[in-house]
Amino acid sequence: MQVEHHPLAAEFPEFKEKIHALKMTNAHFAKLFDEYHDADKAVLRAENGVEHLADAALENLKKIRISLKDQLFQILQTASA
Repeated sequence: MQVEHHPLAAEFPEFKEKIHALKMTNAHFAKLFDEYHDADKAVLRAENGVEHLADAALENLKKIRISLKDQLFQILQTASA
């Protein structure tokens, strides 16, 4: 079964333009965005069997992705206020 990835623009479609703007103007947001993208890609590859990760490593990677997503969401909310 193919598992879908979670791009930030799909997770928060209401912030699509703000995501793009912040990636261009906010270095901290851009760094977190890249880290989120890399973590999401790694989770996707593991869940689709492209790369093997131990269960604990996959769970840790998912926790990192969630933490990054939370941080990015907070920045998006603050920038939109």
